[in-house]
Amino acid sequence: MEQKMTKKSLAASDEVRTFAKGRLDLAEVGEVVFGKATLLPGWKWSECVKPIAGTKSCQAPHTQYHVSGRLHVVMDDGSEEEFGPGDIGYLPPGHDAWVVGDEPVVVIDVTGMKKYAK
Repeated sequence: MEQKMTKKSLAASDEVRTFAKGRLDLAEVGEVVFGKATLLPGWKWSECVKPIAGTKSCQAPHTQYHVSGRLHVVMDDGSEEEFGPGDIGYLPPGHDAWVVGDEPVVVIDVTGMKKYAK
C-alpha cells in the first residue's frame, strides 16, 4: 500500500492527555507518534505521572528535542543529566525527571509517548 504525504499539527493534535502540572499533545504520522509535552514548574514524574503509570520509575524510552525550560533527569542507576533549549536527548526506560526553575518545559518526543500517562 502506497503511503501518501501527510500533514498534521500538534496545535490541533489527534489526542490530548492531561496529568498533574502537565499536558501531552499527540499526533500520529505514519508509524511515528509525535508527542509535545508541556510540563509546568513543580512537575516531577514521580509525583505527577507515577500514580497513572503505576511503575517505580518511568519505563517509556524518550527521544526528545527540548524546546524550552530545563529538565533534570536521574536514571535508576544514579546517573544524572540536565536538558535545556536546543538539546536533543535519549532517555532509556528507568528514570525520574523534574522541571528545574520557574519556566515550563516543552519537549517534542518521537519514541516514548504512545502510551505515556495513559
